[in-house]
Amino acid sequence: MMKPLTDFQQEVASNISALSEAHDLQQLSLTWLRNTLPYRYSYNFEWLGRPIIQYPQDIVAMQELIWRVKPDLVIETGIAHGGSLIMSASMLALLDYCDAVESHSLLDPRAARRRVLGIDIDIRPHNRAAIEAHPMSSRIIMLQGSSIAPDVIDEVRKIASPYERIIVCLDSNHTHDHVLSELQAYAPLVSVDSYCIVFDTVIDQLPATLFGDRPWARGNSPMTAATTFLSTLTQHHIDARDGKRLAFEVDAAIDSKLLISVAPRGYLRRVSPAPE
Repeated sequence: MMKPLTDFQQEVASNISALSEAHDLQQLSLTWLRNTLPYRYSYNFEWLGRPIIQYPQDIVAMQELIWRVKPDLVIETGIAHGGSLIMSASMLALLDYCDAVESHSLLDPRAARRRVLGIDIDIRPHNRAAIEAHPMSSRIIMLQGSSIAPDVIDEVRKIASPYERIIVCLDSNHTHDHVLSELQAYAPLVSVDSYCIVFDTVIDQLPATLFGDRPWARGNSPMTAATTFLSTLTQHHIDARDGKRLAFEVDAAIDSKLLISVAPRGYLRRVSPAPE
């Protein structure tokens, strides 16, 4: 006989807690991930027909977060083939569908309110054409330009202004300075109890020889940028878009449950700040 859901959830929580102490298994998982990189393992997967270039564990984690947060807007830096945009858009479509079912109303795709906003310095024409031809395209907005350029930041803030619940995903240039600038620009848009996900923090846990001529490496990575940003928030009062003091914490439970992830310590949950 299946346990009631609450019992099952408690069992899962206990499993995740145990995994947080399973250091040998954590190291084994990192070794496995490192050995998949020469094979470009993350290239093997698609979402609704578009390459997503993510590890399956991180794809599942994003699905869970979108379902939990129920955002109105997902902002993503880095587009590539568009699979991540399509995944986010499809999850937003499901949220709108569920809203329609609960309200006993007809779902009109033209009236759907949720959107995903993608930013990339170079949206290649064949990728743009494929994304725009996809059934999820009506939910997707794309901006071409550097994600840290002032005019792009201003346009993103303008687009985001009507939306209340926002998730941000950072997955473009992986250098410390670039990711830190993205965090400073876009983390204030994240709503309380939502997330800013900093991808490829795993760079700081991998041998320098894996990166070739890339401008990022250990010590100059999304991990160092996220660490600097979190430290800054504890030392300085920075306001979020909603006027409240900005505060984030690493959701360590996500790291423990996934074991294999390109974003260790990169799932940042916005929390209500402690009283000053």
